[in-house]
Amino acid sequence: MITIRFYRIYDIGLDIDLDWLEKELASSFTTKRASFVRVRPTSIIMDVPPLSIRLGECSVEKEGENFRFSVFARIFRVGAISLCFAYEKEDANFEFLEDTALLFSEQEGLEDLFLSHLNTLADILKPHIKGFSLSPDFFEDYTTYHMDWIDESIDPIPLLAGENIDFSPQMREEILKSTHSYTKNDRAIFSWDSALICDPDNPTDLFDLIEFANVQVFELRYYDRELSRRMEKMYDDITLADKLPFFKRRQQYRTIMTQLMQDNAALSEVTEKVNNLIKVTEDVYYAKVYSTVLKTLRSDQWTESVNHKIDVIRDNYAMLSDEVRIQHSNYLEWIVIVLIAIEIVMAVVEWIV
Repeated sequence: MITIRFYRIYDIGLDIDLDWLEKELASSFTTKRASFVRVRPTSIIMDVPPLSIRLGECSVEKEGENFRFSVFARIFRVGAISLCFAYEKEDANFEFLEDTALLFSEQEGLEDLFLSHLNTLADILKPHIKGFSLSPDFFEDYTTYHMDWIDESIDPIPLLAGENIDFSPQMREEILKSTHSYTKNDRAIFSWDSALICDPDNPTDLFDLIEFANVQVFELRYYDRELSRRMEKMYDDITLADKLPFFKRRQQYRTIMTQLMQDNAALSEVTEKVNNLIKVTEDVYYAKVYSTVLKTLRSDQWTESVNHKIDVIRDNYAMLSDEVRIQHSNYLEWIVIVLIAIEIVMAVVEWIV
């Protein structure tokens, strides 16, 4: 049997109360919380497991073949929404799996299905989430392929890369270096936008770990973009403030500082939640898998970028704080000078009189 899962992850930019949302949706939809089946509960820690909703089935036809998908959505506390289109075929070989992977390379032909189900999910959630809003054009996509046997003779590179060409040895090495096995009968290979899992059992835990890693990296991307926007606004506000008269400029600086302080606190809290979305503690294999997927997705680069932009905001806050203090000190100095001058004038006038 083969299984293909196409994922797209979006974000609404809001924390979600999943306990409350689950109660609201339970009467109308089939919902459940994510859990891991192969490990002890203490091996993988999720403070708030995401909420899953089944959205029915759909189909698409490509090159004479009808592909029927089961559709699921997962909602995460940090505001991420993951849509998954799952396809299964019992009597399929690796050639069929590879042909299907190349047919849907970069999830070609699924755009309308994703957009349609995203709109359906938005209609479901909007009445229950105040301020619900998302951009359908900003998302993370990932595809997992599963076959329930292992075959040393197959070449997984075209499937994972999404094209059938003569790859260089360096490219092959780059993809195959992210390979892990738990037993001699299973294997998992992870690339930047897909994974191939060979396992006689249903690897639901690996599916979930891969999805959670993608959510974590996408959230870092989302807040990296949000930080860029706030930094642009910060620089524009500072430029406009510099053109104001003295007293208005100082007041505007204080307004900017207040906003920067609020942004810094909010974004630092969010990034902390994102980085602690899931903790793999006691299971060595799952810990290696999770860290490998994060590394393959360039999680460190996004984390570094987010931290750098937060530091820039903090530096600008410190700079504005120093500027306000200097202006305030100069203002007090001028007051002292004026008072001294008044005293001198009054003394001179009194002496003359």
